[in-house]
Amino acid sequence: MTQSKRQEERQWKGRKQSQNPHGKVKSFEQLVEDAGKNESEIK
Repeated sequence: MTQSKRQEERQWKGRKQSQNPHGKVKSFEQLVEDAGKNESEIK
């Protein structure tokens, strides 16, 4: 037979969360480093 509804939902959520459509989220330190690089390039 088919899988239980809860099991299907759990697998779907796992696939959905593992996608990262916007790429990996940077840490705050990485954002600060990138901001510093951009400022030095502008000046």
